[in-house]
Amino acid sequence: MSQAFPTPEAAADALRRAGYIADPPIATTLYLADALDKPVLVEGPAGVGKTELAKATAAALGTELLRLQCYEGLDEAKTLYEWKYPKQLLYTQILRDHLGQLLGDETDLRRAVDRIAAHEDAFFSDHFLQPRPLLQAIRADRRVVLLIDEVDRAEDELEAFFLEVLGELQVTVPELGTLRARHRPLVFLTSNATRELSDALRRRCLYLSMSFPGREREAEILAVRVPELASSLAGKLAAFVAELRRLDLKKLPSVSETIDWARALVVLGIDHLGVDEVNRTLHLLLKYEGDLELAREKGHGLLEAAAKVG
Repeated sequence: MSQAFPTPEAAADALRRAGYIADPPIATTLYLADALDKPVLVEGPAGVGKTELAKATAAALGTELLRLQCYEGLDEAKTLYEWKYPKQLLYTQILRDHLGQLLGDETDLRRAVDRIAAHEDAFFSDHFLQPRPLLQAIRADRRVVLLIDEVDRAEDELEAFFLEVLGELQVTVPELGTLRARHRPLVFLTSNATRELSDALRRRCLYLSMSFPGREREAEILAVRVPELASSLAGKLAAFVAELRRLDLKKLPSVSETIDWARALVVLGIDHLGVDEVNRTLHLLLKYEGDLELAREKGHGLLEAAAKVG
């Protein structure tokens, strides 16, 4: 299979065209994941852009993103496939309604049973199969991006299962046999580090640690994602958010919330960042009352600190 990204720089350029500003470690990891056919474990706090990286990669490749959201209680069946039981019940009703036509004038009980049994396989055929993200990725007719999001929220036992499926790239459905991948997906697993992941998972993946972007990179992100925003204001917003993240907040503002804030300022026609402007719009960045109170209390000092470096 030919590489999608011939160099790390090409990976960074492709992500930029998709609206994602990648630093050298991110671009290099994506290049290596493509070249080595290795899954990527992206670990870091919520809001730093882990999920967006997978979305931007799919956009850069011009392919589909298949997302498996992990949660407590998720089991193997829900990651692979389920049977469409309502359709199977409907088929049962249809079969019952046409039982007379099916049996015809057959009087021998054994042969009558054989005729009915000949239709059993239809209940567990492709027609009634509901594929979930893992099976969708394996059966895709072209290379896709598979995102296993927040793997740290799933049960420990699922980690080994993910590794087995991604390693062999095949799944056995008892009623249909073994289904093998036609194309190897580009796989991202994200973790907010809420629990320790297994050594086996870390060993099999390329590891990418992500944190909040620095001021310059976040200003560059704003320039790409909110082109209507004046470049001077983009720098001030990025510097202010960086100072805000230094506070002891319950929830640090995410990159996507910084983008939303910038868009809101454009809509409001605000071209200057002062205490009044910050207080009017701070709720777009902070989502807890305690965080808002602390930030308003420190607002003037945050603006002064941001101005020195912005």
